[in-house]
Amino acid sequence: MPTWDERFRRGEYPTDPDPHPVLERYLPTFPDGRALDVATGTGRNAVRLAEAGYHVDAVDQSREGLTITRRNARAAGVADRVSPIQADIPTYTFPEATYAVVTVSFYRVVDRLPDVVDSLVEGGCLFVQHHLRTTDDVDGGPSTDRYRFAANELLRAGLGLTVLHYDERTNSDGGTRTATAQLVARNSTGQRQSYPDIGPR
Repeated sequence: MPTWDERFRRGEYPTDPDPHPVLERYLPTFPDGRALDVATGTGRNAVRLAEAGYHVDAVDQSREGLTITRRNARAAGVADRVSPIQADIPTYTFPEATYAVVTVSFYRVVDRLPDVVDSLVEGGCLFVQHHLRTTDDVDGGPSTDRYRFAANELLRAGLGLTVLHYDERTNSDGGTRTATAQLVARNSTGQRQSYPDIGPR
């Protein structure tokens, strides 16, 4: 099985994918501060966060992916706001109470989610998207269910936070059909919460 470095070198993964529309919709409502992009890949979220004014720690185990992230950050004029960090996510030490925003795209983060949440400041926001197990005919994502979320698994994992958005859906994009879950949640508790007005979908 090819490594992520090999996949990025071969162009098997998009080198400059757009962030998810849900992240784009909620991004203006997120608090100011520092940001973390977990398993940054080629920097899809890190670069967008930097464009929005955040200083971003972009963590990934792939040296090749981080090279592409640096290139994308330079092209966007935000290289000074993106700090690539080469590290293995399963053993990475997340700093506590550091980030206003944490994003995770297409990495099954459930085992490390408590540590990810602990890295948020009070009121900080989390965005997660990942592939789902499904009976639908899909051709995108991991080849086995081992690396996919089960139905509502991501939602249950985020219930210690204030869930602002959650959905599970099947999408067709560029000829590829995928099933994914998206979560936006805030590090806050209490029976009465404020909710951002993001307008119509």
